[in-house]
Amino acid sequence: MTLPTVAVVITAVAVAALQDLAPSAAVSPLGVRITSPLGRTGIPGKVRIVAQVQSSPGAALSAVQFFVDGVLLGEDRDGPPFAAEWEDVNPFEPRNIAVAVADHNGNVARDTVALRPLEVVEAAEVMSVLLDASVLDRAGRSVGNLGAGDFKVSEDGAPQTLEVVRKETVATTFALLIDASQSMSRRMDFVKEAARRLGGHLAPNDRMLVVPFSKQLQPVTGPTNDLVTVDQAISAIGPRGGTAILDGLIELAPHFQNIEGRRAIVLVTDGYDEDSKRSFEEALDAVKAARATVYVVGIGGSAGISLKGERLLRRLAAESGGRAFLPSREEELDAVHGLLAADIHNRYLLTYTPSNQQVDGSWRTVTVATSDMSHTVRTRAGYFAPKPPPVRPTLEFTVSQAVGGMPDLSADDLLVVEDGTEQKIETFQEAVTPVSIVLALDSSGSMKKAAEPARMAARRFVEALKPEDKLATILFADRPELAHELSIMREVTLAAIDKYVANGGTALYDALSSSLSRLREVPGRRVVVVVTDGRDEDNPGTGPGSVSTFESVLADLKHVEAVVYAIGLGANVDRKVLERLADISGGEAYFPEVVSGLEEPYRRIVEHLRRRWVVGYTSTNPRRDGAWRRVEIRAKSPETLVKSVGGYFAPGK
Repeated sequence: MTLPTVAVVITAVAVAALQDLAPSAAVSPLGVRITSPLGRTGIPGKVRIVAQVQSSPGAALSAVQFFVDGVLLGEDRDGPPFAAEWEDVNPFEPRNIAVAVADHNGNVARDTVALRPLEVVEAAEVMSVLLDASVLDRAGRSVGNLGAGDFKVSEDGAPQTLEVVRKETVATTFALLIDASQSMSRRMDFVKEAARRLGGHLAPNDRMLVVPFSKQLQPVTGPTNDLVTVDQAISAIGPRGGTAILDGLIELAPHFQNIEGRRAIVLVTDGYDEDSKRSFEEALDAVKAARATVYVVGIGGSAGISLKGERLLRRLAAESGGRAFLPSREEELDAVHGLLAADIHNRYLLTYTPSNQQVDGSWRTVTVATSDMSHTVRTRAGYFAPKPPPVRPTLEFTVSQAVGGMPDLSADDLLVVEDGTEQKIETFQEAVTPVSIVLALDSSGSMKKAAEPARMAARRFVEALKPEDKLATILFADRPELAHELSIMREVTLAAIDKYVANGGTALYDALSSSLSRLREVPGRRVVVVVTDGRDEDNPGTGPGSVSTFESVLADLKHVEAVVYAIGLGANVDRKVLERLADISGGEAYFPEVVSGLEEPYRRIVEHLRRRWVVGYTSTNPRRDGAWRRVEIRAKSPETLVKSVGGYFAPGK
C-alpha cells in the first residue's frame, strides 16, 4: 500500500530536527526516546506513539513532532506524556516512526523506530512426502522395470502406504562444488576437465551451479544451462588456501532455497578437509534441510585421499542418498560421469502420506527397499517434519504508582516471565484499540433504595466511554437478562438503564457467566464491569440463585481473557469474590460504602480503560499444547504496580 502524498510546511526547527545531528550533539542536554510502540501486535487500528523527552531544567521546548515514513503526523505542545495517535491500517507493511524536538538553545534531538512487517505464519501439516530413489543391481547398474508392488517404505520403523510410484526423468539442478584449495594445485587442470565432462551429461531442462571453494565458498555462477557460461566459470578457478569441505556444504545449502526439481551436489575433491569449523553432523543436517543428494568424485591430489577423508566422503554420499566415486585412474572419469548422470536422471518418484502427522520439526527416518534382496536402493535418509508456527502471545495490562497516579512507561521498565522463564519483549504499545464492554448491573430487591442514584451514576459512566467502544448491558436479579447486545449506539444503553427496576435475588455468578459468554467470540479487548450490593444468593420468594459456580466463572474468565472491574456497594458484598475476579483478570475492585460513592469507581474505570498497555513476545516454549501458561508482567521499579490477566492458553495442535 502506498501512502498518499501530503504537502507539509515544516519550520526550520523541525527540518533541523530531522537531519543528522552534528557531532557536538552527542553531548547535547536534550534527548528524546520513543517508548511505544516498539513493534506490532498484529491488530490493525489506532496506535498511540509515545515519546519521552529529557531536557535541561527550565529549557523551553518546541512542539514535539511525530512523523510516519517522513510525513508529519502531528505535534504535541502540552507537556509529558508526549503522544500522537496513528492509524496502522496495514501491519504487513514496514513503517518508520520518527520523533523530533528542539529547545531554545538550538539543541535538537530525534529518535526513530522501524516497525517491521508482520510475518504471515500459517499452521503447517505433514501432508505428503516425496522421495526420489535409485535402484541398483548387484553389478551397480540401474534397475528400471519396477512397479508399485515392488517397493516397501517405512518411516521411523512404521510401514507406510505408497500412493505414487513411477519412473520419471525430472529436471535437476547440479551444484558443482569444486575443491579449489592449494592441495589440489597439481591436479587442477585435470579437475577442470573432469568438471567440463559432467556438463556434457546435462539434460535439456537441467541447470548447473559452479561453486569453487577453499576455506569458504568463492563466487557462485548460475544456475544456468548455458555450457559456455559453465566452461568459463570452471576455467576461472584458481587453487589457493586451505580446504573446508563441511563448511562449504553448509554455505552452499541456502542456494537451493528457491530451486525446484531434484537437487544434486557433485563434490569434486581430494577429501583432505583441514579447515572446517563446523561438524559433520551440522553439514549433513544442512544437506538434509536442502533436500539435496551428494555425489562425490574423489581425486587423489598432492596428499592423496586419506582413509579418514575417504570415510567422510563415503558417509556424506550414503547418508544423503547419493554415491561416492573414487576412480583410481583418470581414464575412469568418463565412466564415472556416465554412471553419475544415469543415477541422477533414472530415479523413481515415490510418494506417501505419513501416518505420523505431528507438526513438531523432528527428523523422520525413512527406509526404502524392494522385494528383491539383491537390489540396493539409494534415497535420502529421511526428512524434517514442518516446524510448528511460533507461539506469540499478546497480553494487556495496566499499571499504577504505589502512591497514586499513572506513570510513564517503556518496555525497558518491564520484565515478562512465562512459567518461570524470562521472555524477550518484541512489541509494546499503549492499548488504544476499541473495547467491547459488558455492563452487568445488579437489579435485585436490595438495590431498591439506591436505584435512582445508581441509574444516574451508570448513565455518566456510559457517556464517558469513547464513541468507538462497544457496550452491552445485562441486568441481573434471580437470573441475568440481556438488555441489549454489544453496540456503539449509546441511546440504546441509556434507555436500558432508564428501565432499571430492582426486584428479586442476586444471581451474581450467572450474570458473570452470561457476560463472559457475550464476549467469548468478540475480537480485541474485552471488559466486564459488574456492579452489585450483595453476594450470590437465592431469593426465597421466586427461586434459586445461580446455576453457575464461582469455579466455573473463573474457568470461563481464563478462556475469554476479559478484564473484570468489580464495584461492590455497601457492607453486604462478597469482597473476596470480587477482589479475586479483579486480581485474576488484571482489573480492579472498588467498594464504595454508599451509593453516592459510585461516581469515583466509574471514573477510575474509564481512566484505566484509556491507560492500558499491550506487550507481545515470541514464547520460548514452542509447544502448541493448549495448556495454560502463567505469565507475570513485572515492573523493575518497586513503586510501579502491574496488573494483568496472569497468562494465556497456548494454541492447540
